Amino acid sequence: MTEIKAKKKQEVKLVSVPSPYIVPERNAGEPLVLEATHLGIDFGGLTAVDDFNLGMSKNEITGLIGPNGAGKTTVFNLLTKVYQQTRGTIFLGGKDTIGMSTTQMNRAGIARTFQNIRLFDSLSVEDNVKIGLHNSIDYGMWQGVFRTPAYRKQEKQAHEKAMELLSIFDMQDEANVPAGSLPYGAQRRLEIVRALATEPKVLLLDEPAAGMNPSETSELMDTISKIRDDFGIAILLIEHDMNLVMGICEGIVVLNFGRIIAKGTPSEIQNNPVVVEAYLGKNKENKEEKNPGKKGGKNR
Repeated sequence: MTEIKAKKKQEVKLVSVPSPYIVPERNAGEPLVLEATHLGIDFGGLTAVDDFNLGMSKNEITGLIGPNGAGKTTVFNLLTKVYQQTRGTIFLGGKDTIGMSTTQMNRAGIARTFQNIRLFDSLSVEDNVKIGLHNSIDYGMWQGVFRTPAYRKQEKQAHEKAMELLSIFDMQDEANVPAGSLPYGAQRRLEIVRALATEPKVLLLDEPAAGMNPSETSELMDTISKIRDDFGIAILLIEHDMNLVMGICEGIVVLNFGRIIAKGTPSEIQNNPVVVEAYLGKNKENKEEKNPGKKGGKNR
């Protein structure tokens, strides 16, 4: 496990809302924008995620961490309906999402990025963002074919919105560049911009700092905080960079073998022995107590 060095920030106080959720104290009493209750999924005889409970309020950044194979991306796939849950319920904006498809979930207000970048490489940076604006475009095929006034008006609005979003990441000067020619870190940022274009209530970021150097990661931390503040949305992120997680997340959920083993503030998680054990295994002393025959170098 990477040594945890939290970026200096004022840690928020977490308070309990209807159990088993915790949210920043400033949001106590406000409705949850995302609520997953007793969520689980089985693949054949294998339980991948079990009894997962999460509640998120607006303007909140929460980290979902755990060892490789803990089930983090599976949780994202459940929340976005890539997988349909075997049990449990997901509420988005207070509405039950049972039976919704991935597209319907996106329109309802949840967007995500992926571990593996999924851009349209041959299209321009701006066109990739415009694809994310599909929820706000309602002209028909014939309007597009004949370039009607309604089409031209909406295309102008889409261009302005795309450029506004790109400017958040200082990418406006690359609007006409093919997305596939961007450096890896810039492609990561573009994927976040495209997700924002769908106007989500909840943004899921799957390892957003993957492939970034320390300077880019620091800029990403500032950008994620800015997104939370300026757009007023909840952000749930999976990340292995503990400096990033501890530096920007207000609450952290730790997953291991598909089940939540800890929830709390960064400092609480950092000092939780159950979390340390999940990442590092039992310490040497405990191993020796369990295997006394290995002491002294001779097996019994």
